[in-house]
Amino acid sequence: MSGHSKWSKIKHKKASTDARKSKVFSKLVRYITVEAKKSKGDRNAPGLRLAIEKARAENMPADNIDRAVDKASQAGAELEQVTYEAYGPGGVAIIIEAFTDNRNRTVQEIKHLLSKNGYALANPGAAIWAFAKNEQGELAATTTVDLSDEDLEKLAELVDAIDEQDDVNEVYTNAE
Repeated sequence: MSGHSKWSKIKHKKASTDARKSKVFSKLVRYITVEAKKSKGDRNAPGLRLAIEKARAENMPADNIDRAVDKASQAGAELEQVTYEAYGPGGVAIIIEAFTDNRNRTVQEIKHLLSKNGYALANPGAAIWAFAKNEQGELAATTTVDLSDEDLEKLAELVDAIDEQDDVNEVYTNAE
């Protein structure tokens, strides 16, 4: 009977869900902090309102949201939004949005992840042309690329690796 208790199963399941929530919440806190700095704490500003709505959609507690907005008004490390562009398997355009307090560290980590998978950063403006902002403020592909199954698997691995990086907030592709 060793190792077959109900509590053990619950404990392991809770640990995995808590880890996922923590990752999502930390990305949302960064997003809220950057938007709150831009709007100078005005909760009616469209960017901050959108960030708060995204947090609420993920069931983030109101205390965490309030702390993130308050944190933006205090002096300290400045988070800024950076956008990187790349081309992936099959010529797919990739847009990487990140919130960072150190641009040099973040760009090196992104370059390392891309080079490890056989790709490189593109010049600014090289891939953004394939996207347009929608009403939620997110990028949507205006032109799509049809990929083979093998390229889709490579792209999924690449996007997962990039998304695991702490500073990365969103990764957009124009794959079909």
